[in-house]
Amino acid sequence: MPRLQKKYREEVVPALMKKFGYSSVMQCPRLVKVCLNQGVKGSVSDKKLIDDAVNEMTNISGQKAVPTLSKKDISNFKLRKAMPIGCRVTLRSNNMFEFLDRMISITLPRVRDFKGINEKSFDGRGNYTMGVTEQIIFPEIDIDKIARISGMDITFVTTARTNEEAYELLKELGMPFKNIKKDNQ
Repeated sequence: MPRLQKKYREEVVPALMKKFGYSSVMQCPRLVKVCLNQGVKGSVSDKKLIDDAVNEMTNISGQKAVPTLSKKDISNFKLRKAMPIGCRVTLRSNNMFEFLDRMISITLPRVRDFKGINEKSFDGRGNYTMGVTEQIIFPEIDIDKIARISGMDITFVTTARTNEEAYELLKELGMPFKNIKKDNQ
């Protein structure tokens, strides 16, 4: 069992039950999946960029990434339907907890001038999305072997019904938010 999953069961669930007054463990919000998504600029002219992005995202996540394909033709961008324009990977269960643990303890502290992540990126239904501007913050990436620096979006999907429940869940799991909200606000 991953370290973060054990922490969720032993520490996070009781804390959430106490804070929100849940009567059952099953009412507690939980993390369902983590989705990593990356658009590759210039992939229309150079197909090798997609292969590099898929390899990098596979190294970062520990699970095989798949290329995303365009849905329609856009002549101004010289884009045709079903051309690869990015890559994505969805992590669940053990892979998800392992990735989140590595991200909280190793990756985020490596960000230059890191003061915490923004707590305003919730979608209203208990999901949180954050952007990473450089993939080189991940220790799995060898900086000498990358062709170009690119960013990615990371989405945390939870079963929480409100932003407040999702915020508390992620905060208890160890996500370093910028401004810790006060209980009376």
